[in-house]
Amino acid sequence: MAIVNVKELLEAGVHYGTAASMWHPRMKPFIYGKRNSIHIIDVRQTVRGLIEAYYYAVKLGKANKTLLFVGTKRQAKDVVREAARSAGMPYVTERWLGGTLTNFETIRASIRRLEDIEREMNQPEYIRQSKKIQSRHMREKRRVLRNLEGVRNMTKQPDALFVVDPNKEMSAVREAQRLNIPIIGLVDTDCDPDLVNLPIPGNDDGIRSIQAVVKVVLDGLAKGRAEQVSPAAAAAADAAKK
Repeated sequence: MAIVNVKELLEAGVHYGTAASMWHPRMKPFIYGKRNSIHIIDVRQTVRGLIEAYYYAVKLGKANKTLLFVGTKRQAKDVVREAARSAGMPYVTERWLGGTLTNFETIRASIRRLEDIEREMNQPEYIRQSKKIQSRHMREKRRVLRNLEGVRNMTKQPDALFVVDPNKEMSAVREAQRLNIPIIGLVDTDCDPDLVNLPIPGNDDGIRSIQAVVKVVLDGLAKGRAEQVSPAAAAAADAAKK
């Protein structure tokens, strides 16, 4: 089966860029032309970027690495959240908290506080607590869950990021760059493709477009996981070679 279906990409509108007046000059190699003052993305370049992202995701999946999905813009939130959950990967779809990567221990402290609150709330005697304390705990729980629910099970820094619209997620991009964490990015014609390691030129404002791109990344992760070799199998293979 083909990694990328060009017809599906076109039907999803992946080739529609932003207004020509808003373009980023470094996107020039990825632009096919212009129609009604809108840049049209060269789908061949999109396919090339998707194939590179697919094989990188295969490597991540095979090595059991962590890919953090980031998409806080309205069109990306639900797609990114569902994709990450289906792959068992962490995600950020609300607000990127400064230090999520560079000050990871502080983030973990907030998550531990959430877990303490949840344990306390689950105790039978908690009902005897004052309404004021219960209300405070509920507010704190909602606040932490809203911002950190997607990373609460992420016990270490991710091995790579997948970002929808690097312009929108500049804080995440900068933190990943500082830590030399590779970034796969869906970049529209108003983005600087040099912000990410593996740019996928495409429409980052259309839900169907985002879905089409995310699907390829998920397929890569799934294939990589399917190719994982258990320690026992690896030992048996080594023994057979001797």
